[in-house]
Amino acid sequence: MNRSARIPAPFRTALSYSFRIMKLFLSFPVFVLLFVALGSGFVHAADTPANALLVLSKHDGTLAIIDPSSLQVIARIPVGKDPHEVIASSDGKTAYVSNYGFGAYNTLAVVDLVAQKALPAVDLGALRGPHGLTFVGGKAWFTAEGAKAIGRYDPASKSVDWILGTGQNRTHMIYVSPDIRLIVTTNVSSGTVSIIEKTDTGVAGQGRPLDAPGGDWNETVVKVGSGSEGFDVSPDRKEIWVANAGDGTVSIIDIATRRVTQTLEANVGGANRLKFTPNRKLALISSLRGADVTVIDSATRKTVQRIAVGHGAAGIVMQPDGARAFVACSPDGYVAVIDLHSMKVVGRIEAGQDPDGLAWASSGTVEPHR
Repeated sequence: MNRSARIPAPFRTALSYSFRIMKLFLSFPVFVLLFVALGSGFVHAADTPANALLVLSKHDGTLAIIDPSSLQVIARIPVGKDPHEVIASSDGKTAYVSNYGFGAYNTLAVVDLVAQKALPAVDLGALRGPHGLTFVGGKAWFTAEGAKAIGRYDPASKSVDWILGTGQNRTHMIYVSPDIRLIVTTNVSSGTVSIIEKTDTGVAGQGRPLDAPGGDWNETVVKVGSGSEGFDVSPDRKEIWVANAGDGTVSIIDIATRRVTQTLEANVGGANRLKFTPNRKLALISSLRGADVTVIDSATRKTVQRIAVGHGAAGIVMQPDGARAFVACSPDGYVAVIDLHSMKVVGRIEAGQDPDGLAWASSGTVEPHR
């Protein structure tokens, strides 16, 4: 005989109802926690380390903070539409992100890396299509494709305090020397490189300070290959290496003479970024159309290796100690970790869909977020 039959029907109904209420009550806190953890998508798992890898996801519109020791994502922060490049402040506490949109947008997203939260974005006004970024002299420098210009944002005054036109099409990536006397940009559609040099002395007490907005600048436009985009300045500041996506070559410019001294037939069609290793011995080139990262010996200027990373790659950043390189494999949705001693892929980071811009944030001491 079924034992439940011994319990009168009204009592069985009441008992069943009580059990359902109890289950709902007990599961409610868990449900809420799961909703907060999974539904929001921006949960902080740990404090930002003193050395952190920053990875943009263009599809998700997020900035991921990565612990480089564990290769784990510890936070994801929203950074607006179509984020392309990211740079950290010198103290490693703030990140700036360009909202590009091929000229549709005109903002820099700002992230507090300590509190792991988005701050108010910077409105660039008519400087549309911000893309390339660097942080020098306590300020964020950026390109603005839609305005054929470069600009500088001062966090102290919360304003754009300097603008300079390049007159070139798709001024895309930017380098600024530590002494703020040399600026280099690549201009994709023009197939050129702009070498912009400050002409005044900038000696204290004899004119404008070195980082003053005014002063005279001379621009030399150097013709390189088709689709000039990714580039790097050699650590000794004697050469500029430019990867030309259109014809798959690498143009080497001598900074002193402002001329192309050599063109390498590197077979890097669709080249996106070029970065020197910290010891300058190698240059790594990513390609959006290729499965490999191309490695060139900077002394012999020969291709020495091609490292398979996936179905295409974009952003590259070097670990400051020269141990590893991180490469954003945009079509595959991960960041490849390359050991620069063995020249092999030793890990992957799932940092979001369509990863691209990468940066390194370093700080002596990073306080816990609140």
